[in-house]
Amino acid sequence: MLGINIGIDLGTTAVVIFVQGKGIVLSEPTAAAYNSKNGKMLAVGKKAYNMLGKNPSSIRVVLPIREGVVSDFSAMQNILRYHLQKICGNMVFKPNILICLPSTVTNLEKRTILDLAISAGAGKACLIEEPLAAALGAGVEINRPKGVMVVDIGGGSADIAVLTMGSISVSKSIKTAGNAFDAAIMRYFRRERDVIIGDRTAEKIKMKIGCAYLRHAELAIQVKGKNYITGMPAKLEVSSTDIYLAIREQLELLCDAVRSVLESTPPELSADIAESGIILTGGGALLRGMDELIKQKTGVKTSVAEEPLLCVAKGIGKVLKNSDMLSQSGLMFKTAEEIRGYKD
Repeated sequence: MLGINIGIDLGTTAVVIFVQGKGIVLSEPTAAAYNSKNGKMLAVGKKAYNMLGKNPSSIRVVLPIREGVVSDFSAMQNILRYHLQKICGNMVFKPNILICLPSTVTNLEKRTILDLAISAGAGKACLIEEPLAAALGAGVEINRPKGVMVVDIGGGSADIAVLTMGSISVSKSIKTAGNAFDAAIMRYFRRERDVIIGDRTAEKIKMKIGCAYLRHAELAIQVKGKNYITGMPAKLEVSSTDIYLAIREQLELLCDAVRSVLESTPPELSADIAESGIILTGGGALLRGMDELIKQKTGVKTSVAEEPLLCVAKGIGKVLKNSDMLSQSGLMFKTAEEIRGYKD
């Protein structure tokens, strides 16, 4: 194929781009900032995300992907076009783009993402399921007749899948993931402490002292927010136990989903998983004790992949280097004309 091959992990919280021959060249928050009056795009990525919650009424900050689904096509198109222009410059041939997506998206959502890639500047576009890419990025050989279980915990959704011979046998996608943890922390502060905090503050708290179990030695940090009753600035101390109690319900939902997939897995594949264990990828895998929690709830040994945040992008890179993986999975790059008649 003419044009460079580019792989994109189009996440709810971040866009990670892999360029064949160069590796991962970009990892930026999935955000864009616009002038509220004339609609002109002012910033993309980290610059736009840093404005979130602090922007004046004259600037509108957009997070175009919600719970793993594109909710603002125009903003996502502008973000992708901006990044592709920065990577490709004035190349003669348009790039070929491989984008990952959750394993349970509808045909309409697949069509939307393909249209998005073409309208953003791709010559040809192709889709790959996120658990497949995550497993490859984690170093798993997925083409063997052996069951492997991957739990990819992203920002907007968690994909749980059992893979064998290069395809997905059983899968489930739920909205309980990193952003759901953040929302639970925000609700806890408002309900239990009468303090309102923003999305970014909740995320920082989760990253610093969040955990999937009750710690024997507690961690504590100072948090600043706004008193819900008086409206005045507020400062308080919060512990790791507080955060665990805040997200405990979400953790249970995630574990229930993992158990549900295991219960639906054929016996022979279950035997393989009992031997090889469960692999965690995505940003949510970095929550302290997540692997131990899932091991405790399922009875299956669980491990966190190396560099879990980059597993999907690395997996896409492996597929781009070996196009046979696409054909074996029944996938292929499509032009704009072919996409118009796209059927799964």
